Amino acid sequence: MYTFVTETPLGAIQAAGEDNAIQGLWFIGQKYFPAGTETWVDKPDYPAFVALTSWLKDYFAGKKPKTEVPLSPVGTDFQQAVWKLLLEIPYGKTTTYGAIATQLAPDGRKASAQAVGGAVGHNPISLLIPCHRVLGSDGSLTGYAGGLEKKCALLELEGVTAPPAKAARGTPPGR
Repeated sequence: MYTFVTETPLGAIQAAGEDNAIQGLWFIGQKYFPAGTETWVDKPDYPAFVALTSWLKDYFAGKKPKTEVPLSPVGTDFQQAVWKLLLEIPYGKTTTYGAIATQLAPDGRKASAQAVGGAVGHNPISLLIPCHRVLGSDGSLTGYAGGLEKKCALLELEGVTAPPAKAARGTPPGR
């Protein structure tokens, strides 16, 4: 596995790639940060990382990135289905966990919003697979492996007025 770390306005992120595709992109220290990264080979000039760097530059400049970045996230069939739907959320738009659950079962048998939330939370490619664009059923800011402050900042960068955070069972927003 190849890797590189780069700085963003929201903190350092680490990318992982193999077979010329991005398999992971995490804010350093975020929830679900992978173990074993010390065995990965640092290779910032890896072609997928060159494309990623261009994408990140545009994104954090407040532009909708045009650079194509090859993605190859590893997950279950259910996770893959959820991540595919995340890729369909337009830049500067949001959806809800419930809406994604409904899209997964067009025959009327709705998947659970909690199961969708689990798949969204385990998205291994932050930013490029835009899990930050998913809100709670009431439109509130809920869960983000990188932290609610980052989720809010990402939405605002895309021109979305970030909704209020919803406290999770006694946890103050942003924790």
